[in-house]
Amino acid sequence: MLKQGLQQKMLQKLSPLQIQVIKLLEVPTAQMEQRIKDEMEVNPVLEYEEEQSRDEYDDEPDTKDDEQEKDELSIDEYIRDETIPAYRLQTNNYSKDDKTEDIPFSTGTTFHEHLIAQLGLRILDDTQKVIAEYIIGNIDEDGYLRRRAEEIADDLAFTQNLETDEREVLEVLEIIHDFDPVGVGARDLQECLLLQIKRKDSSVPAIENAYRILKNHFDEFTRKHYDKIMKRIHIVSEELRDAIDEILRLNPKPGSSYSNPLSKTVQYIIPDFILDVEEGEHFNLMLNNRNVPELRISRDYSDMLSDYQTNKKNSTREQKEAVLFIKQKLDSAKWFIDAIKQRQDTLMTTMNAILEYQHDYFIEGDETKMKPMILKDIAERTGLDISTISRVSNSKYIQTHFGIFPLKYFFSEGLQTDSGEEVSTREIKKILLDCINNEDKHKPLTDDKLAQILKEKSYNIARRTVAKYREQMNIPVTRLRKEL
Repeated sequence: MLKQGLQQKMLQKLSPLQIQVIKLLEVPTAQMEQRIKDEMEVNPVLEYEEEQSRDEYDDEPDTKDDEQEKDELSIDEYIRDETIPAYRLQTNNYSKDDKTEDIPFSTGTTFHEHLIAQLGLRILDDTQKVIAEYIIGNIDEDGYLRRRAEEIADDLAFTQNLETDEREVLEVLEIIHDFDPVGVGARDLQECLLLQIKRKDSSVPAIENAYRILKNHFDEFTRKHYDKIMKRIHIVSEELRDAIDEILRLNPKPGSSYSNPLSKTVQYIIPDFILDVEEGEHFNLMLNNRNVPELRISRDYSDMLSDYQTNKKNSTREQKEAVLFIKQKLDSAKWFIDAIKQRQDTLMTTMNAILEYQHDYFIEGDETKMKPMILKDIAERTGLDISTISRVSNSKYIQTHFGIFPLKYFFSEGLQTDSGEEVSTREIKKILLDCINNEDKHKPLTDDKLAQILKEKSYNIARRTVAKYREQMNIPVTRLRKEL
């Protein structure tokens, strides 16, 4: 049976300005300049502040006629001096003494071009050359070939109509294994290290033992089962140590040794905040505005509206449609400028709250003074939503006198000591790291022993929690930390 009824719902609809603010909060400083350029490409009303001096607007007489009733387009507000964005008053955090210089570098060959060039030093038939170029194209930046020979043979048959087989692919791969850097084209770590150790003088006992270990006892070596290795190849601990030293000199990522500025993308961190600590423990926090050029509303479009206001009675339909288009673009431009201002205000509000919360830490950068802090703590202090704090802390960095840190670094969970004092999990990790760094590498500390040490320091933490923190810090298990 169908029924009809009325139902009321409260739905929150975001304004265009709010949507812009949300989107801009997620953009780090390093990408703001490009974001602004993208907006200017779709909105001709926006222009850089330096393109017109503010004095032109300051000397402009007020064109609004107070006796005239606003028309249906409500365009008067768009030709006022108020179009100058408020955020232009934010000063940049660098002085006129700062210098920015372009550092030139010579362009060279990439890693893969370096490998292709070596093909010319070998005598290959047409088929082998095609196979070799395809293999090189599948070698990653670390120098490894991640595809199997039979898969490469199938690919060549489908993509280049070249009939070949696994045997022929492996023959060509052996040629590439002789290329520089040593170890290139390996299919796994064991093969990579073996290719390198084979190039060394096998008459040296340590190198011969290293080869035997890598060839026949690689699993035991990776698990640091040194006693088993010594028994199986009949060597003493000193000989094993010399062999391991030879292995450790090898490069597990031969591709990375080919240093070229064009062979990989280098990402530079541009801090969103600059923090200086002045005498008396006073914080001086500034936004990094180098990548946020100042914007304003174009004078040309304001003049168009002013002309329409004067002659609207004689305006054609096309002129009215053009004015409506301009008004829409002006709305969008104002929203974008206001969104940048709100973005800056929100960033500063959030970062100031973090500074206040973690005051003792930011004075010296001592991790033991970092308090437990979650998103909710900062949201309550600022009156902002947790999702807003999350957007601010994501992909943002602050430059301090003790280093550059992501904002996420300052957030951590808390634990209580036996005395009831709340401490940050980061402090616990710092203690664990110190213990492991200072342990006897011949008898490294187990997770149980680490838990016991923490308990003696009034941190009552279970062994499994210790293991979780250790894994989060990328510290291997006890047996993998053992040294001879």
